[in-house]
Amino acid sequence: MPGEPFPVDAAIARAVRAAGRVSSPYGTRPWRFVVLERRVGVKLDPDRVLRVADPHGQGARVACGATVYALRLVLAVTGWSSSVAVLPDRRDPDLVAEVRVGPRHRTTAEERSLALAVERGGGNRWPVLRRAVPEPARAALAKAARLEGARLHLIEDPDDQATVAAVIRRADFLRSRDDEYRAELRARQAREEGTYGLDTIGGGPEPLLAVLTTPTDTTVDQVIAGQALQRVLLEADIAGLAVSLLPRPVELPQTRSALHTTTGATPHAVLRIGFGHGSGPAPRRAGSEPGRAVTGFSPLG
Repeated sequence: MPGEPFPVDAAIARAVRAAGRVSSPYGTRPWRFVVLERRVGVKLDPDRVLRVADPHGQGARVACGATVYALRLVLAVTGWSSSVAVLPDRRDPDLVAEVRVGPRHRTTAEERSLALAVERGGGNRWPVLRRAVPEPARAALAKAARLEGARLHLIEDPDDQATVAAVIRRADFLRSRDDEYRAELRARQAREEGTYGLDTIGGGPEPLLAVLTTPTDTTVDQVIAGQALQRVLLEADIAGLAVSLLPRPVELPQTRSALHTTTGATPHAVLRIGFGHGSGPAPRRAGSEPGRAVTGFSPLG
C-alpha cells in the first residue's frame, strides 16, 4: 500500500544496484558489496586499486565512501533508516564500512530528489562551460559537504584561484612525465569506459574550483569524504551543474601538500564545477559492470 516501505531484501537489492553505479576516478569501481540479512558490507577490492595512481588506497576508500552514501540514501527512499560502522572488523582491513538497516523511516522530499540523481548514475559529467555558478548553488554544495562531516572549500579568492590552478597544472605536468602512470592508465582505459576524472585545467578563468577536505586523513576521514563527495555530486546534478573531478592533485605528495597549505585541512578531492554542454549524466559504456554483490558475509558485532 502507498507509504509502506519496501521489503528489506528488495530495499537492499535496490540500494546495492544504485551504489554500484557510483562514479569513481579512472572508472576503477574498487569495491565489493557483501550482503547478509540486514547488513551491507562495503569491501575494498585490492585488485581494482591502481598501484601507481593510488598506491596507499586513499582514493579507493573515498570511492567506497561514496557508495556508502548511495546505500544510505536509497535505503531511506525505500522506507528504511540505516547506520554506518567504519572498519567494523579489525581482522578484515578491506572491510571499509558496513551499512546496517534500522527501523522504518519516513522519506523526505530532499531524499527523493537526491535518490533520483543517484539512480540516474550519480552526477552530470559533461565538460564544464566557462559560466559562473550562482551563489545559491554554491551555498547548497557547501552545505551538502558539511552535512556529511566534511568541508567543501570554494576557491573564490583570486590569489587562491591562481594557486590551486597552478597546483593542478603542476600535477598534470608531473603525471605526463610518469611512464608507469601513463602505462597504468592506458591499461585501465583499454578495459573500462571513458576518461572520468582525467580532466585537465586550461588557461583563463574557471567557473568554480573547489577542494573537499576533512581535518585529518584516517580511514574514517576518507569514508566521510566519500559520502560528502557523493552528496555534493548529487546536489550539483539537481542544480543542473556539471562536475569534473581532478584526481591528480590529491594523488601526488607535493601537490597534495600545497592544497593542504591553501585550505588548512586534508584534501580528498578537487572539483571543477560549472554548467555542462549537455543535460543529465554523461553516457557510460554499454555493458559496464555496475557492481558486484556477494552474500554470506558475517562481520563482528
